[in-house]
Amino acid sequence: MSTVRIALANVRVPASREDSVRLAISAVADAARRDATVLCFPECFVPGYRWPGTTAPAPDHTFLEQAWAAVADAARAAHITVILGTERVTERGLQITACVINPDGTVAGWQDKGQIDPSEETIYPALGAERRVFTAGPLTFGVVICHEGWRYPETVRWAVRRGAQVVFHPHAHVAEPGSYRPVTFADPANTFHEKAVLCRAAENTCYFASVNCASEGSGTTSAVARPDGTLQCFQPYGQEGLLVADLDLRTATGLLASRCRTSPI
Repeated sequence: MSTVRIALANVRVPASREDSVRLAISAVADAARRDATVLCFPECFVPGYRWPGTTAPAPDHTFLEQAWAAVADAARAAHITVILGTERVTERGLQITACVINPDGTVAGWQDKGQIDPSEETIYPALGAERRVFTAGPLTFGVVICHEGWRYPETVRWAVRRGAQVVFHPHAHVAEPGSYRPVTFADPANTFHEKAVLCRAAENTCYFASVNCASEGSGTTSAVARPDGTLQCFQPYGQEGLLVADLDLRTATGLLASRCRTSPI
């Protein structure tokens, strides 16, 4: 099979940690109805991203374990691979991560965020030290989380050089006072971020699938870029729903990533 259908959960920002679980379970079922093989959620969707300057419940390992189990049950019922943006309570402090759940509800593994935005350092002080790739049927994929994909293209190349045909990019971005409000993807008047989506795909000959929550005025939205760096599809800004895309794996050759002669990775 050369075509794989993926879905990006461009759903609203959860109102509470309990709401995040309800929204995640609903999105899993919706993605299965639309015949997706893999569903990816935004960064820290469960229990919700801890925005600087806001107050959120204290990290709760028990709640997180119960939430992961509930989403895993939904993945098993839907027989779909889920990439759940979440957080982990570690000995080194709170950590941003993605939990990859197999279609049978087992946990395939974790991809911890290894490159933290300076604004996150006091909130999420623990950093990931390892990278890996995952499989879902014929698809091999990697995960880079928000700041990693925007600012550190090496993280994407690492996955593609190890066989990833698509790299998923869970991120979290809401409107800030006075920020530009785009209506067209990669608008030249906007920040560099959406242009980076196209670059990550083109410079590695892979698909790049970036997923954000739906929120009014956000400067980025969910999108999929093709291996030639062109835009395959994007979710209208602020519009809640799944973004579904069919990926032709024959085009995701990883050619340019494999030809990198100077990279130590």
